[in-house]
Amino acid sequence: MSRDISRTGRYVQQPAGYRAFIPAPLPPDPPVHLDQSGTSLLSRADQAIGRLDGIAEILPNPDLFLAMYVRREAVDSSQIEGTQSTLEDVLAFELDPRTRDLPDDVEEVVNYVRAMNYGLDRLGSLPLSLRLIREIHAKLLQGVRGADRTPGEFRTSQNWIGLGRVPLARATFVPPPVHEMTQALANFEQFLHESRDLPALVQCGLAHVQFETIHPFLDGNGRVGRLLITFLLVHQGILHRPLLYLSTYLKYHHAEYYDRLMAVRNEGNWEGWLRFFLRGVAETAEEATETARAIVRLREEHRSLLQEFGLGSNELRLLDVLFQRPLVNIKLVSSLLDVAHATASRLLDRLAGLGFVDEITGRQRDRVYRYTPYWRLFQEPESLAGQATLVQTTESGAEP
Repeated sequence: MSRDISRTGRYVQQPAGYRAFIPAPLPPDPPVHLDQSGTSLLSRADQAIGRLDGIAEILPNPDLFLAMYVRREAVDSSQIEGTQSTLEDVLAFELDPRTRDLPDDVEEVVNYVRAMNYGLDRLGSLPLSLRLIREIHAKLLQGVRGADRTPGEFRTSQNWIGLGRVPLARATFVPPPVHEMTQALANFEQFLHESRDLPALVQCGLAHVQFETIHPFLDGNGRVGRLLITFLLVHQGILHRPLLYLSTYLKYHHAEYYDRLMAVRNEGNWEGWLRFFLRGVAETAEEATETARAIVRLREEHRSLLQEFGLGSNELRLLDVLFQRPLVNIKLVSSLLDVAHATASRLLDRLAGLGFVDEITGRQRDRVYRYTPYWRLFQEPESLAGQATLVQTTESGAEP
């Protein structure tokens, strides 16, 4: 099938000698056309999201569980950008930022969690807009790597993308110059708000590519663009709670992810990207639904066991704490349950004796307990562990 590259944009030679890509406004013209395979994937993705949204209604307290989904998204999205921190590192940092032997980049992942939560809260009072995107970016880079690259502000110089720290002349991709970027962002915001005869998931897929192509920040564009997917799903009412995160899928298909982005720019191949995107939405929603069901089963099983053993309300309250904070110490439990330090210690020892939690330090003092059965639900599947080979790209920016 021949494709019209102009429906995506065009490369324009710049006075300094490099070619920059100027994206065409969305939606593509001529419109995207999903073949039978694409239509089937759209139907599967819609149904999977509907089931996921429905499962949220049976969760006893969705907000308790949502925190872990957000943390896992933060870890995987940040790992795409080269960070090394794991989910357990993030939980350990949240428990005590002074914890030894944590990766230096753990605060970047924690910032991602803060940016996600901030954006979701702001959606209640501020529409999805360039202003909100800038605010999220400021939270993402606050006090971490990239903090010197104008957090919360669109770039005022040319940036580019390449393998390692390459000069502009050898860049893999050069986004639009500043004056073209400004117009592209205005068109992008209009596309987010206008009502169109586009399936909502198709609009989400188009918007993600367009944002990554515009690349409006000097750093953090990939992470903001992945956050944007979830914000769009919530903004459009497709999900009433933000339980869908694509970064795990994108991490394990990292090479294809970038190939699909470049195929849109170089070949006008929106359809290939949308098939890849919709497959990811379907697979991710199906996995999240199974995880949510497993959470419900685990909670019911452990609450029943606590009651069967005749344990009291404090143990049940502690169990709910563990679904939000699966890594705890005595000090945190004492504070959250408003009980004495000795009482908190006894509660944790009781749950450890039942095999609910594991003490993971081996120390007599400053002990840390992990709610291992719950924590395991958010670990990488063994079939995928170690399979993600990330091709490290670098965002660079300077006056050419």
